[in-house]
Amino acid sequence: MGEIEAHESKLYSDFAPLYDKIFGKIYYARLKQVIEDLGIAPGAKVLEVGAGTGTSFPAYPPHCEVIGIDLAPDMLSRAREKIQENGWTHFTVMEMDALHLDFPEDSFDYVMAFHVVTVVPDPIRMMQEVKRVCRPGGRIVIVNHFTTDFPVFGTLTEALDPVTRHLGWRTNLRLRPFIAATELQVETVYKLSKLSLYTVLVGRNQKDRYRGIGSTNLESHSIRAMRNGEES
Repeated sequence: MGEIEAHESKLYSDFAPLYDKIFGKIYYARLKQVIEDLGIAPGAKVLEVGAGTGTSFPAYPPHCEVIGIDLAPDMLSRAREKIQENGWTHFTVMEMDALHLDFPEDSFDYVMAFHVVTVVPDPIRMMQEVKRVCRPGGRIVIVNHFTTDFPVFGTLTEALDPVTRHLGWRTNLRLRPFIAATELQVETVYKLSKLSLYTVLVGRNQKDRYRGIGSTNLESHSIRAMRNGEES
């Protein structure tokens, strides 16, 4: 049996009507704090990858322009309902693959990826696309669960990975190899609380680091780092 991609998973499709009730309140509180701490400037252009039902949307200031993309039509339908119900004019949602973003280079000041990197089939490819469409010096913000380096829990979550992949997400993604493989220029890494399972990464988009590096070599390094659990 092959892996199930996120948009094919029941969690991200059949359960779309229940998603907000189950996860909305839990996710929103943390995303609201992350977004507010960014101090997004008036007129900023923001891309949210994997926007789902628009759980984070109320947290964005109305003075910025936000495009949310996702591959799950049922999720986007709920997001559109929220936009219409609230009369939000600063939001647009589109059905789009995070691995193949249909935007020109340097289109956005911020690119957000909330609970997405362990859902897409190729997080390294997604990050290459994120860096491409984010302007030089723009900010890339990731909120996600990463496998802990604590031996007992790390081993347990990795053991669950074959099961969770059939539901649409992975549990064996480690933070340091992810940063190394994506060459993300991290400004800060933090958790919102000591007991939080989720890590917040905020980075600046440094495109110069990719100049002169062939995509084949970068991809080879990325795959090797992810498989071997290399740390920076």
